[in-house]
Amino acid sequence: MKRDITIGWIGTGVMGISMLGHLNKAGYECTTYTRTKSKADALLANGVKWADSPAEVAAVSDVIFTIVGFPKDVREVYFGENGILAKAKPGAVLVDMTTTEPSLAVEIYEAARAKGIQSVDAPVSGGDVGAKNGTLSIMAGGDKEAFDKVCPLFEIMGKQIVYQGEAGSGQHTKMCNQITIAGTKIGVCEALLYGHKAGLDLPTMLSSISGGAAGCWTLDNLAPRIVNRNFDPGFFVEHFIKDMGIALKEAEAMGLSLPGLALVKQLYLAVQAQGHGKLGTHSLTLALEKLSGL
Repeated sequence: MKRDITIGWIGTGVMGISMLGHLNKAGYECTTYTRTKSKADALLANGVKWADSPAEVAAVSDVIFTIVGFPKDVREVYFGENGILAKAKPGAVLVDMTTTEPSLAVEIYEAARAKGIQSVDAPVSGGDVGAKNGTLSIMAGGDKEAFDKVCPLFEIMGKQIVYQGEAGSGQHTKMCNQITIAGTKIGVCEALLYGHKAGLDLPTMLSSISGGAAGCWTLDNLAPRIVNRNFDPGFFVEHFIKDMGIALKEAEAMGLSLPGLALVKQLYLAVQAQGHGKLGTHSLTLALEKLSGL
């Protein structure tokens, strides 16, 4: 994509700060807004411009990315009085990379199309590690033409980039991702508890099982953090609870029973109730340890 394309970015949290950083380093003119300006200080020091609202970002940008917390935040950022749709230019492309409701992605798509604007829902997977390394998995929904326009930008932030189909398809795909991760998280945490109780050296145990059929991203990236008692967030517990809630709501609407996902959500609610909602998702082990009196 030509470097004369201007980029707007809303949300510089754990992942957004690195993602925007990659685009800035690639030579694009970038403007950002985030609720807590200090979170963008490092980006501003490196040439990213500041705007005082999502609307101001949209007014000066050809492609506007968002990655915020919850569906209510997405709705405010797009539809609020000072939201993106109030000032976005005809011909602009909106890209929501938040994990949110598929129905909200469709709502944004339709509202944007009515204004001559294109929209892509493109949630990501890979956590803070993937964001920092530019190796995120990006799953996208919307018109193929809009996807093709922004794909060169996705390639700066991610490694696995797949067009999934019509508006909302990216979000539905992310729900599949989160359902898979939910089951994987409990398996990894329980394996570490078992290994600890059996008296194994946990790093040595992990070196064996990570090379076999149990091998997965969670085992490689989060199990060592658990062993080292480092529960800093690559992805917040409270955000994962939100994602599981969306998936269960969608599943209910489709007439699906997902008991495994429902169980893991209840365990994460226990983690949150214990005061750990701002920790990383691997802190699930804290709730499981409490259940076993460890």
